[in-house]
Amino acid sequence: MSGLAGVIAEDARLQILRELERQADGRLNDLLIRRTLDIYGIRRDRDWIKTQLRKLEQLGAIELSPAGELLVAKLTREGRDHLEERSVIAGISRPADVD
Repeated sequence: MSGLAGVIAEDARLQILRELERQADGRLNDLLIRRTLDIYGIRRDRDWIKTQLRKLEQLGAIELSPAGELLVAKLTREGRDHLEERSVIAGISRPADVD
């Protein structure tokens, strides 16, 4: 993925991690994540959101578990390290670059 679509996807992945970090247990389902991204102007369908979640899981930033038709995302240590800028995960915008 390149160009604007790639930048939007990388920014969306960062926003997903940030929202997971705000949760007491570090978890959210894909419907609530979609609503969160809508607030930031990243209005995409549920399949696109699930694709981003699967990418984050491949990158080691989150763990996914099914809950019926929903996917529940959980922030991992690697994802938290990216948010705290202790490490960099390629494919996710860096927090300092977005602020």
